[in-house]
Amino acid sequence: MREKSCLTFHTSTLRSYSPMTHIVLDQPVWHALSETHQALARNFHGVKCYDPAYCPFGAWVDTQSLPEALDVYTQQIDSFFIVGEKPLHSSRLGIQQELVCLQMVLDQPITHTVHSPISLLSPTFYPQIFDLVQLVQPGYFRPQTPQMGAYYGIFQDEELVAITGERMKLNDFTEVSAVVTHPDCTGRGYAKQLITHTTRQIFAEGKIPFLHVAASNIPAIRLYEKLGFRVRREISFWQLKQA
Repeated sequence: MREKSCLTFHTSTLRSYSPMTHIVLDQPVWHALSETHQALARNFHGVKCYDPAYCPFGAWVDTQSLPEALDVYTQQIDSFFIVGEKPLHSSRLGIQQELVCLQMVLDQPITHTVHSPISLLSPTFYPQIFDLVQLVQPGYFRPQTPQMGAYYGIFQDEELVAITGERMKLNDFTEVSAVVTHPDCTGRGYAKQLITHTTRQIFAEGKIPFLHVAASNIPAIRLYEKLGFRVRREISFWQLKQA
């Protein structure tokens, strides 16, 4: 009941915040792969999917070729997510889950104070980024995901303990992702500082930050709202897997 009540609240927020300039966010994967991330796209006649080495996401606009295209893509990756409307699929695939997310957008830079040293993470730290994300949020990250955008981190005793980075990148929007803190280091404000820093960098590039958060993740939603994020819409991540 608690989750349902929260969703009702955010749906109300959604009605008051839907600028037409953000319409591309209805299909964030499709537009990212058509714009800034073209080089990472795998195109299958009306379906666009990320190179599975970078991200397990796809999107579609042509339902006629969708089942065949997904069968081709599943030869490269056995489990992936279609973002948006529920996809048609062949008997070779099954829907493992529907992850309902809130898509949130930030209107202006965050004023929160950043007092911890924050580092731009070079490729040297990609293995540590991967290990930390797999520890806290397994299932979405790939070894080459950090190459999709900038990643920032906080170190403690020379160990990477908190990160935030960029995932889907469009011409006018950049997705904030991998907001992760090591379980032994939570409660120190690292996430707030990293989100503040990352979104400031996105604004400095002339882009608008957005993110996706599971609708059931009430603590994270409240944090993002306190920092100034507003719900734009609900959007589903459909996980498909070989049957």
